[in-house]
Amino acid sequence: MTATPLRTYPPAPRLALVEDLHGHTVADPYRWLEDTADADTEAWSAAQDVLYAEHRATYTSERGAALDARLRELLGAGFVGAPAWRGDRRFFSRRTGEQEHAVVVVAEGDDERVLIDPVVLDPAGTTTLDAWQPSKEGDLLAYQVSSGGTEESVLHVLDVATGELVDGPIDRARYSPVAWVPGGEAFYYVRRLPPEQLPDDEHQYHRRVWLHRVGTPAESDVEVFGAGLDHTNYYGVTVSRDGRWLIVSASAGTAPRTDVWIADLASDGPFVEVAVGIDAETGAWVGRDGLLWVHTNLDAPRGRLAVADPEAPGVEHWRTVLEQDPEAVLEDVAFTDGGADDPTPTLLLASWRHHSVSEVSTHDPSTGARLGAVDLPGLGSISGLVTRPDGGSDVWYSYTDHTSVPAVHRYDASTGEVTLWASPPGALADLPDVVAQQVEVTSADGTVVRAFVVARADLLDSAGAPAAPAPTILYGYGGFQISLDPGYSATTLAWVEAGGVYVVANLRGGGEEGEDWHRAGMRANKQNVFDDFHAVGDWLVAHGWTTPEQLACWGGSNGGLLVGAALTQRPDLFTAVVCSAPLLDMVRYQRFGLGVTWTEEYGDADDPTELSWLLGYSPYHRVVDGTDYPATLFTVFEGDTRVDPLHARKLAAALQAASSGERPILVRRETGVGHGGRSLSRSIALTVEQLQFVGHATGLDA
Repeated sequence: MTATPLRTYPPAPRLALVEDLHGHTVADPYRWLEDTADADTEAWSAAQDVLYAEHRATYTSERGAALDARLRELLGAGFVGAPAWRGDRRFFSRRTGEQEHAVVVVAEGDDERVLIDPVVLDPAGTTTLDAWQPSKEGDLLAYQVSSGGTEESVLHVLDVATGELVDGPIDRARYSPVAWVPGGEAFYYVRRLPPEQLPDDEHQYHRRVWLHRVGTPAESDVEVFGAGLDHTNYYGVTVSRDGRWLIVSASAGTAPRTDVWIADLASDGPFVEVAVGIDAETGAWVGRDGLLWVHTNLDAPRGRLAVADPEAPGVEHWRTVLEQDPEAVLEDVAFTDGGADDPTPTLLLASWRHHSVSEVSTHDPSTGARLGAVDLPGLGSISGLVTRPDGGSDVWYSYTDHTSVPAVHRYDASTGEVTLWASPPGALADLPDVVAQQVEVTSADGTVVRAFVVARADLLDSAGAPAAPAPTILYGYGGFQISLDPGYSATTLAWVEAGGVYVVANLRGGGEEGEDWHRAGMRANKQNVFDDFHAVGDWLVAHGWTTPEQLACWGGSNGGLLVGAALTQRPDLFTAVVCSAPLLDMVRYQRFGLGVTWTEEYGDADDPTELSWLLGYSPYHRVVDGTDYPATLFTVFEGDTRVDPLHARKLAAALQAASSGERPILVRRETGVGHGGRSLSRSIALTVEQLQFVGHATGLDA
């Protein structure tokens, strides 16, 4: 079933703009749509708003209201996060089923208080809580908020006992960690240089690590680190529990390599290299035992754990404790010990990603010898292994799978017992009887790619195969080492409950199988990601799960690039596309938003060889006149400072001009939100419209 045919699209003049770029003839007829403030661009966008509203009016409003209500039920349990302990105080995030945003709660025993509620800060709901960090004693809390989707975090500090603000606002703190010094009088953090000191096109960069004393002007902060290094660097910063060691890490943009330095604050010593100039990612910290622990993929693409003396931290001094696993990726580690008076580790816990499914093992902390495993509730995923900073035998983690909302569990290393620590505060929804299965698909070059297929049990035969083809959503990402692990999704369950099939593909470029898997889908290898996605789609059709007339693909951000490539490379395979906050013009992407920080992932268009890679798949440059393109919904957010909405505007105009069929090409534009967090109501409204669009196109109108 196709959506209502559209007679005309808003006019979009095609410029005769053709450039010679490193020997490539590159046309860019819709460059004028790059300028958001231009009157012609705004008129075009306003006309697209009207067009989308007219199309929306063809949907059944009662079904939209019912879907909205069902999504609220499926999200009604809310959320609760693992605790961050500071003495007897514990801090955690929580959202009830009715709350628009999660809040930060502090608890002592059974006494709980809300410390930060974004809706109290901004009743309009456009302010998001980006990060928070209690001081080592738990007396103060640093937190960062941003408004309108910009992710331009502003840092504040409040007194935990009174709730009163004691510091801030400090601006230019986007993506800034906070590392408290013992005593709570100061912290290290990351802040950009003032814009007046920078070129106009580099205001988003030039970060430095600073030492800030609470209650003093930010202008008097002491610059600690970063001068003379890559201007696109992101920095991490931590201070050891005893306050002696300062560790700083740096990554140029999103490059898959990390430089790490350590400094002895007790002796006011210089920064010493832990791992610098190495083509690997490394995270380091000083434990309660006084040793330097290193989680790295150096010589171990799936990750290993090493240890060293912080006074001799270089790579040549590392001793491997946990070797690389041949199949699983090392995700996190935690140590238990004898408590406040005995920091000697008694047990090492390691969480692994085994073909996207989480596992937790226990080990001897000295030798790494495997001792056993922690039982998890099912084939799902965990996040975090959290211990008390003061030590002890308890470890907390959050667990979820396709039908289980995230809940916090506690592992007691002294007994080996696992108990449920905290459940979401709201009511659990009645769920359909669904089956989630992991399948293996062979990609174009013979690589095995895995995918999770979720469907209603009564639509499968006794062997778990589909009884008949069904409307299907294929979702993917495939980039930046991001893994799509099993987890609770109201979107998935609502679609499956209505009779559809929902498929999540674990593509190269992600982190599901380690760094080699990531690099097999980046730079010159990016086409592998798209081939993997197409292979999963073809497999679904060949095995009777769906048909091209019932198959939709869906992705956002880098996943928007993925589905943009899918609709331009394989328009025959899909009947509908949801393309959210996408990258689509890969010739000019690094000129906008945070694009320059992604050249290590995609390639640099100013380099002749790398431009060839990008032109090979850039969706905007692969549009062919006279092609019957799938029904496509671009969803863009005007506050997006990561991926500029210009990408969607340009491809939408190109497809509207080129498509020979009657399936609609539409743009849904939203203001006051950006690339990241948003309120519950806005999230539900967006999902309702996306699901209705796909349902209408694939025949799953219900």
